[in-house]
Amino acid sequence: MKQKLSIIKIGGNVIENKAELSKFLTLFSQLNGLKILVHGGGKLATKFAEKLGVESKIINGRRITDTDTLDIITMVYGGLANKNIVAQLQANNCNAIGLSGADANSIKAHKRPIKEIDYGYVGDINQVNTNIISTLLNAALTPVFCAITHNGNGQLLNTNADTVASELAIQMSALYTTTLYYCFEKKGVLKDIKNEESVVKMINLSTYQQLLAAGVISDGMLPKLENCFHALQNKVQKICLGNMTMLEENNTLFTTIIL
Repeated sequence: MKQKLSIIKIGGNVIENKAELSKFLTLFSQLNGLKILVHGGGKLATKFAEKLGVESKIINGRRITDTDTLDIITMVYGGLANKNIVAQLQANNCNAIGLSGADANSIKAHKRPIKEIDYGYVGDINQVNTNIISTLLNAALTPVFCAITHNGNGQLLNTNADTVASELAIQMSALYTTTLYYCFEKKGVLKDIKNEESVVKMINLSTYQQLLAAGVISDGMLPKLENCFHALQNKVQKICLGNMTMLEENNTLFTTIIL
C-alpha cells in the first residue's frame, strides 16, 4: 500500500503577510504524514524589481522573464522567500530543506517556445526526479520548492508555482497516494465572489462546465482549475482549494476537485 503524500502550494498573498505566513507554517508543520511545500513570490519580486529600477512586465497573468528579472526572481524566490520559510519551519520543529529545481537535479524544464509572446526565461517542466525527492522524504526531510527550474545545461528558468505543484503531484503519484492543496486567500471556489461563505464544496468535470457557462469560474481561477483536472487525469488522487484553514483537521469549508 502506498504512503500518503500531501503537496501544498501557497500563494503570494500569504507570503507577503508575515502574520498570515506564520499561521500557515504552523498549520503546515502540524500536518501529519509526508509533505512537500511549493511557493512562488511574484508580488515580492515585483517590489524588489521596483526598488532596483527594473520594470515588471506581465501578460495574461504570466511574468515576462528577461535576464534582469531572472536575477531578481532567483534572489527573491530561491533566497529571501525560500530561506525565510525554511527557517520558520525549523522553528516549528519541521525539518525542512529549501530547493529549486536545479538542486539535486530535482525538476528539469525547457525554455518555453516563442509563439505569439516571447516570455523569456520561462520554463515548461519536462521531468521530476522522483527518486531524489523520495530519498529526502524517507530521510524525514520536508522539501520546500520555490518556482525555479533548470534546463540541465546551466540555465535557470522561471516556472509557474501552480504548475510546479501540479507536476510534482502527478509524477510523485507513481510512488505515493497524493493529495494536492492549492492554498490562497479565498475559502474555495465561490459561487458569489462577494460572499466568502458561498463555497462550492465539490467540483467534477460536469459541474466545472456548468460553472464555466455561468461565469462563476473566470480570470485567474481558470488556469488553476485547468491544472487541477490535468493532475487528476494523471493519477493525483484528490485536489483541494481554499485558504489555510483547510489544513485544519475538522474544517470542511473548502473546495474539493474530483473527476
